[in-house]
Order: sequence, then C-alpha cells, then structure tokens
Amino acid sequence: MSEGNDHGSKLGYFLVGGGIGAIVALLFAPRSGRETRELIAQKANEGRDRVSSASRNVSDRVSTYIDKSKEVVASQKGQFSAAIEAGKQAYREEKAKSQVTAD
Repeated sequence: MSEGNDHGSKLGYFLVGGGIGAIVALLFAPRSGRETRELIAQKANEGRDRVSSASRNVSDRVSTYIDKSKEVVASQKGQFSAAIEAGKQAYREEKAKSQVTAD
C-alpha cells in the first residue's frame, strides 16, 4: 500500500546521506580551513539562490494557474447565468401562451 511512500523516504535518506558525505569530503579535503569555509559558504549561497529561484518559479506558476482558474470560473458563471435566464424567459413565454389559450 505505502510502497510509493517507501521509495520516497528511501530517496530522501539517500539525498541526505549524499549531502552529509559531501560536507565531510569538504572538511577533509586538502585545503586550508579558510578555503574550506569559503567554499562551504559559497555552496550554501548557491543552494539558497537555487531554492529562492525555484520558489519564485513555483509561485509564478501557481499565480498563473489561479488566474486561469478565475477566468474559467467567471466564464462558467456567465454561461450558467445565461442558461438560467434563458430558462426563465422560456417559462414566461410558455406561461403567457397558456394564459392566452385558456382565455
């Protein structure tokens, strides 16, 4: 049942392990402490920028979908209102016809 969720958690553990391994590799790399700290800070900034960019893209897409949804709802609402009005008009016409034939 939860096989899909199990694969997702395994992938998550794999990515976390990869990230920890990368940090450990940087710490034990043959660089000075200063160079290593600068490299870690640079990579952290790059990661932050990527996440920020991705979140802006997602936000833009969501806004676009919301705007399109609002347009569709407005269009459907207009069509629904027109159909109701047409039904009312047909009812009035039939009612008027039946009153004329009854007289």
